[in-house]
Amino acid sequence: MKITRAKLEDAKELDKLVNSAYRGEESKKGWTTEAEILDGIRVDEQALEVMLSNSAVTILKSTDENNTILGTVCLEIKSNYLYLGMFAVSPVLQGKGMGKSLLLAAEDYARENNCARIVISVISTRVELINWYSRHGYVATGGSIAFDEIEGRFGDPKLEGISLIEMEKLIKPNVF
Repeated sequence: MKITRAKLEDAKELDKLVNSAYRGEESKKGWTTEAEILDGIRVDEQALEVMLSNSAVTILKSTDENNTILGTVCLEIKSNYLYLGMFAVSPVLQGKGMGKSLLLAAEDYARENNCARIVISVISTRVELINWYSRHGYVATGGSIAFDEIEGRFGDPKLEGISLIEMEKLIKPNVF
């Protein structure tokens, strides 16, 4: 497994991976599915191309020996913190350490860019995902946003009253 920065030409493959990890029947092969919570797609190729063209955004990809993209995470520097989003691993490979490797790469990226913390947003009903992030040092900040305030951005809710909760992890700087 190799983790590198994604390029514009990766948009189509990233689109397929991210949507297969979050939505539809394929997503149900893994534990990160949102198929029972949200309708619609997670992202599209055009949105990925915009992200990949934005100098403030870095998308990391995890590839196998054939350069097939198996995992990804989107990182955006915001003043003194790093926002982590669109974190996806192929549903058939979830639970095998790839997500942890991508998360560690994101933490290294935060340190390299002098970010004091990493911030993420997690769907409030995704208790297993909140617990996974907690085991990796993330804590709830108390911040949240009602899903209907951002409707359409990440799909259409199938459940009433869901929100995105904010979690963060403080990042220790590199010590030489």
